[in-house]
Amino acid sequence: MKNVDKFIESACEEIRTEVGKGGAIVALSGGVDSSVVAALAHKALEGRLKSFFIDDGLMRAGEAKTVAGDFKKIGIKVDVVNVQEQFFSALKGHIDPEEKRKAFRDTFYRVLGDCLRDSKATHMLQGTIAADIIETQKGVKTQHNVLEQIGFSPARYGLKVLEPVRTLFKPQVREVGRKLGLPEHMCARMPFPGPGLATRVLGEVTPERVEILRKATVIVEEEIVSLKPFQAFAVLFNDQATGVKNGKRLFGNIIAVRSVDSTDAMTATPTEVPWKTMMTLAKRITEEVPTVVKVVYDLSSKPPSTIEYI
Repeated sequence: MKNVDKFIESACEEIRTEVGKGGAIVALSGGVDSSVVAALAHKALEGRLKSFFIDDGLMRAGEAKTVAGDFKKIGIKVDVVNVQEQFFSALKGHIDPEEKRKAFRDTFYRVLGDCLRDSKATHMLQGTIAADIIETQKGVKTQHNVLEQIGFSPARYGLKVLEPVRTLFKPQVREVGRKLGLPEHMCARMPFPGPGLATRVLGEVTPERVEILRKATVIVEEEIVSLKPFQAFAVLFNDQATGVKNGKRLFGNIIAVRSVDSTDAMTATPTEVPWKTMMTLAKRITEEVPTVVKVVYDLSSKPPSTIEYI
């Protein structure tokens, strides 16, 4: 992308042409990609765009309130759709990573199909970027927001999908966001997967296990943010380990801390986290999340590993 202004002009024109005289919806997660798409669509369509935050129970702590508040400040109203029960019901019993991604995808698009019909819109916009498409086509993992690229028709859910940033990588998406006037904390935010914390819970995804991970995630982000990694997060293992708390044996949870440096998410190296920070992370997680007895740090690069676990 050589000229950001020209990209924005072209993307807005594409949106107007495709939507015509109809309306559109966009699902906001609070991440960079969906935030930029929402800003693009708002510029192109203004009052004919409706923005939704799908509260699936798999997001960071306080995310619904934060996202709605941030967008209100820039003149975009966000409706919060509470569908936690639907998502946890769909994920119940699934252990296999691909099965979990597909269960999330089916529920996600069913919910959005309902939003589209209720709002009488004709199109849905989403923040699919180049890395999502490449990884899905190569079979690395099925990104939930990649449909037509793998022969899966959005029409199944009554949707016509537009992907205005599909040719961009993360740094370019950030550039577009800044040019559109989004605040820096939105543009510089670490990537967060569409299926949310479900991609970081190994084994079955339940409300109880997600809450354990959510608490650990807050601590990881607080302690590592000063190192400015590309992405930093916690992962909850399916296995458990023996620990000792309050002088008693406890068979408890294992949390992995993952932090990587990257530019486009296609390759990544582990962040060199100072030992003092490592010890603080382990102490805080085991003290503030009572069921956790072990904290480990992931030293793998991409490749051969992926950034996310699932």
